[in-house]
Amino acid sequence: MHGTETLTFKKGLKDGLPICLGYISVSFTFGMMATQGGLPLWAVMLITMSNMTSAGQFAGTELILSGGLYLELAVTTFVINIRYMLMSLSLSQKVDSAMTSLQRLVLSFGVTDEIFAVAMKQDGSIGARYLLGLILTPYTGWTLGTLLGGTATGLLPVSVRTALGIAIYGMFLAIIIPPAKHTRPIALVIAISVALSCLFRWTPLLNRISGGWVIILCAVAASAYAALRYPVDDPEVLE
Repeated sequence: MHGTETLTFKKGLKDGLPICLGYISVSFTFGMMATQGGLPLWAVMLITMSNMTSAGQFAGTELILSGGLYLELAVTTFVINIRYMLMSLSLSQKVDSAMTSLQRLVLSFGVTDEIFAVAMKQDGSIGARYLLGLILTPYTGWTLGTLLGGTATGLLPVSVRTALGIAIYGMFLAIIIPPAKHTRPIALVIAISVALSCLFRWTPLLNRISGGWVIILCAVAASAYAALRYPVDDPEVLE
């Protein structure tokens, strides 16, 4: 299929369905984690409906539950979510020129890793209707999963809640292991991040630094090293 005329709202909904199903399981874990930590369900739903950021949402909520500082929360979520700026810049080159600034502003809220990947794989430019459909289905799954997780917390036995609590880590491993097996720079960045994290965890004095700042320091250090060690000269490689 070629051109925006074939990328309808209905097709966007259909293309977003697999993402929706994946988001339900992850957001279920988020809803369960947040309500178990003491947040009321309405606050959990407000967080998930106004963010939809996966890793940033988990990290930010954990900082809230642990009493982290506002600055720590802001910097942590900024560092984790900064990739969405790059994705949005890249995606802006593919959207239909007829898309208004207001439509771009509204739809940028729904740019996630998976939605970006699906949108970029489409032939030709993409319009506002298709992108809206592509975002709406995963957003529904993300919200529904959070609601189910938040309301089911008190109904599930402790053993099941504990098992579901590690689902987010399984998702992270599923994201980083495949590219690390084929790309040496990615594997090296992961190794550096793990080594730095262990250093902060087990070294006296350093282990007093809060988890939010540890995430920031490890992410910035590992990404800075990769940028210096493996510079990308060809802009097309980033697309």
